[in-house]
Amino acid sequence: MIGYDQAIEIKMQRLFRTLSEKDKRRYAGIEATKLGHGGIDYISKLFDIDPKTVRRGLQELDLADDPASERVRKKRWGPETRD
Repeated sequence: MIGYDQAIEIKMQRLFRTLSEKDKRRYAGIEATKLGHGGIDYISKLFDIDPKTVRRGLQELDLADDPASERVRKKRWGPETRD
């Protein structure tokens, strides 16, 4: 069985909520890579994101340069972003 302890998952989810859209994809990609087989599905469920988003993060991590390094959306404030 792949995965992390529940206490670690909670911390990962808290961190994930604070990241920009681009950083969320990349963080999800890194975590999925660390887990290996089944990692994309596990991480997409943990962060409640589409597996395609995790795959896109993986692709972005493979790029030598970030073509959109200056583009970051402003964070929306709503119930899902507050602790």
